Amino acid sequence: MNQGFLRQITEFVFPQHKAERADIIFIPGSNLPQLAEEAAGLYRQGMAPYILPSGRYSIVTGRFEPGKEAKEKYPGEYETEWEFLFQVLRKNQVPKEAVLREDQATYTYQNAIYSRKVTDSMGLKIEKAILCCKPYHGRRSLLYYQLLYPDTEFLVCPIKDSPVTRDNWYLTKEGTNMVFGEIERIGLQFYDILDEMREQER
Repeated sequence: MNQGFLRQITEFVFPQHKAERADIIFIPGSNLPQLAEEAAGLYRQGMAPYILPSGRYSIVTGRFEPGKEAKEKYPGEYETEWEFLFQVLRKNQVPKEAVLREDQATYTYQNAIYSRKVTDSMGLKIEKAILCCKPYHGRRSLLYYQLLYPDTEFLVCPIKDSPVTRDNWYLTKEGTNMVFGEIERIGLQFYDILDEMREQER
């Protein structure tokens, strides 16, 4: 198998950085507790004073539904992704005053848009930020948050507990479907964004 071909796709879809002290930790909406668990671990290491989970529920499903394992580990009734991620953070020793709130976003672009509104409303200057996300969601998340925070340095710190990673995605059909699905979404979504930008500049 052509390793150069795989390496280029891997580096594009799966950005990954070593965590450094930052101004905030962002969590794009998800029903997976691992994102908040990873963020909580970084918070306890003193990597950032704030965590901002973002999300209402998926625009596809129209409601929030945690996975089976998440229900067993973090039982309760949750209306939004934010409520769920907030409880995961609290149960992993993150004080409530460190958790900011954004509970309206229904897709990744909105996660970034509404998160920017939250940090602006608080007068926070975000020079460096950590982004906790699923490994294969790293590039798309990074592009959106960079679009809304053009002057911010981002460090992508993906969760470690994922069935699809930069090391194994090409070994299964599930992995290749996820990765090429991400590439397709990036192309389609940012094509539209560029169209909007050109229209605004006219």
